[in-house]
Amino acid sequence: MNNRREIIQSGLLILSAKTAFGSQANSNVELGLIGCGSRGNWVTDLFHEHTLARVTALADAFPAPIEAARGKYKVDGGRAFSGLDAYEKLVAMKLDGVVIESPPFYHPEQAMAAATHNKHVYLAKPVATDVPGCKAILAAGAKAKAAGRSFLVDFQTRAQPVFQEAAARVHRGEIGTPVLGHVYYHANRTPYHETAGMSAADATLRNWLHNKRLSGDIIVEQNIHVIDVANWYLQSAPLSAFGSCGQNARKLGDQSDHYIVTYWYPKEVKVDFSSAQFTHFYRDLCIRVYGSEGDIDSHYNGLVRIGGKVKWTGSEKDNTFKDGAVANMKAFVESIRSGQAVNNTEEAVRSNLTAILGRMAASRRAVVTWDEMMQTTEAYTGANGV
Repeated sequence: MNNRREIIQSGLLILSAKTAFGSQANSNVELGLIGCGSRGNWVTDLFHEHTLARVTALADAFPAPIEAARGKYKVDGGRAFSGLDAYEKLVAMKLDGVVIESPPFYHPEQAMAAATHNKHVYLAKPVATDVPGCKAILAAGAKAKAAGRSFLVDFQTRAQPVFQEAAARVHRGEIGTPVLGHVYYHANRTPYHETAGMSAADATLRNWLHNKRLSGDIIVEQNIHVIDVANWYLQSAPLSAFGSCGQNARKLGDQSDHYIVTYWYPKEVKVDFSSAQFTHFYRDLCIRVYGSEGDIDSHYNGLVRIGGKVKWTGSEKDNTFKDGAVANMKAFVESIRSGQAVNNTEEAVRSNLTAILGRMAASRRAVVTWDEMMQTTEAYTGANGV
């Protein structure tokens, strides 16, 4: 198995490329799925319902999800593989693209393997759990770009027209000069799966959402959605961060259940970020920026509006979660069929690193700069932070 730490250097990527692709215009696009859990099944259902793509090969660490997915999607037994190295067999097959829905820790090596085998890549966020992993993703995205293949990371918000319009309005100055951001992701608890009879390693993998090493902690695995939009609105990444985190309400695994982080962006813009993953009835994903002439108030799956000198209501209720994913899937499949490759690796890695910066600062309870973070060569172990 290739070590995901081996390839850690890459330049920045152009966001699109025009290439030729040899598939027949009316043929189905054949995809392989890595990670056959609940998210992998949900994504596959949407690919089948909304695009001319079919999942025809499967890989997962465990046999049970493979058998269930085989029956559901009518995949031949010779095209379904289980085990931690199952992805190596899948990417070597004749496929147009690979959909990666595995735990984030494995994304860098799996994405690089897919790119090395000349496959288009559709990758779940977050792209990695640590800085070396993010650099490996940049290298994988660069390899895909050089080969004329798409490399699309599934950030739903950026695919939604109402958020695209909101960002454009902020960028052309409708709230004036950004001054302060108020960003939060407050959610209920994630599920914990029964692991009776499993080895310790398998039990940890089964409940990867509760393991820092495999997930990157809640700020990287889940909260990245709102952090990504903050970067988008502000057209930059933060220069430094300070914060704290802990596990006070949920005593499962080693993940934090809350974060509070202050990010310092260029031009003296400060962003107040917080997250909770244990709430009982309140749930909201909010990205606000207060400017010198107005404010933008936007919510994943909810209200999007601007108030102040310029008033604009984009949406009272946006179905970001599903519609954004479907839009990304359609764009991905169309890029394969048309030969017009898409690539958002750079912006995805930037937001992933922003989440890692917040995790580092909160774990250390100290100010950490972007440059300090980028010099980190240690893999994230989940034991004592980075």
